[in-house]
Amino acid sequence: MNEKDALIALNACIGIGVNNFINLLERFGSAADVFSASKADIQTVEGIGPKVAERVPVCKPQEVADREKRLAEKFKTTIVTYKSERYPANLRLFHKSPPVLYIAGEIMEIDRIAIGVVGSRKPTPYGRIAGEKLSRELSETGITIVSGLARGIDSVAHKSALESGGRTIAVLGTGLDRVYPPENAKLFDEIEKRGAVVSQFSFGTEPHKMNFPIRNRIISGLSIGVLVIEAGEKSGSNITAYASLEEGREVFAVPGRIDSSMSIGPNRLIQRGAKLVTSTEDIIEELSPEVRAVIGKSEEKSRENLGLNLSTPEEGKILELLEGAERQVDYLIEKSGLPSGLVLGILLELELRGTIRQLPGKLFAKL
Repeated sequence: MNEKDALIALNACIGIGVNNFINLLERFGSAADVFSASKADIQTVEGIGPKVAERVPVCKPQEVADREKRLAEKFKTTIVTYKSERYPANLRLFHKSPPVLYIAGEIMEIDRIAIGVVGSRKPTPYGRIAGEKLSRELSETGITIVSGLARGIDSVAHKSALESGGRTIAVLGTGLDRVYPPENAKLFDEIEKRGAVVSQFSFGTEPHKMNFPIRNRIISGLSIGVLVIEAGEKSGSNITAYASLEEGREVFAVPGRIDSSMSIGPNRLIQRGAKLVTSTEDIIEELSPEVRAVIGKSEEKSRENLGLNLSTPEEGKILELLEGAERQVDYLIEKSGLPSGLVLGILLELELRGTIRQLPGKLFAKL
């Protein structure tokens, strides 16, 4: 069998993890030679125990590879190996990157300028607003947004990128025939059309807990930097960030309240050297001059993103009061000095325009 088929089969036959996969390739020289090796020889490889060693001889590699290729055609997926020119350039440079990737959609050259955006599955209103604003503004500069299709910040990041007309890449901890969470099936389809959905797991792989730390490393590997927006002490987002730190890539974090459990992750990252982020410009200025030259915003676009390109002075007053804080209607009426009917009309107009968002408790916040 050819080497590509052997790699596909080795990835699908045996749940060995990236480290063991690479150790096997280094020991035997090729995936095809792994299948020709004896159980005794396989077990001498670092990290390989008796259970994995027993799986290799009973695997039918050509049948497995043919099955995966049939499913790839069915689900409109491309299978690439680390030897392929189509393998993502950023991930190729990552330490111990996965030898096999499944890609629905297309990863393009422009996706080399990508920022991973990760965070809590149950974000606070503050975290959701920060995720929407930063993801949208980064996307508007031409940066690709990479995340994990999970509930919460991940979904916010993907949707914000799509709504801004930008590109986004989702990395799954399942096979590409298993959308997880199920309610993101429509989002999966939209991302596939306007970016790519990626996994290192073969078809049929279910969302096992052990898969998601592996998924998080791929998010880091595809990105030139990772932004963390709200994460608990043991959040998988921290794994994504620390993987980036290990590889010398940029790590950014949005600071949070000291009394919120959702702030533990980003606040500790900041203590350990992550860049504190309060605006998109905080991220842009940390990137290399070459990257900044590609994504540079025009002055007009910057003003639009900052909410300074306004139709009326009255709208300007309301947006100024909403800068950096959530406000109730009564506060806005009192501080602006405008009639209540006018304020309510402005809020409705700004909400329809997508400039602000209404939150529970009749609070309003700028996006």
